[in-house]
Amino acid sequence: MLKIETEQEEDGRWIAEVPALPGVLAYGATKTEARDKVKALALRVIADRFENGEPLPREVAIVFEAA
Repeated sequence: MLKIETEQEEDGRWIAEVPALPGVLAYGATKTEARDKVKALALRVIADRFENGEPLPREVAIVFEAA
């Protein structure tokens, strides 16, 4: 499971970040919007890493098991 951290900026916007995936952060007008956007971005980054054979965070790497 990937952890999402959120924080409200001084201008009222919310920022959400997935620390296990550097650079995966998103802004939203609400906390929920920021979290939803960062989840979608995290999934795109994970898919891109799979396709390119790049390493995945431990939290994601254990999701799949060869049968």
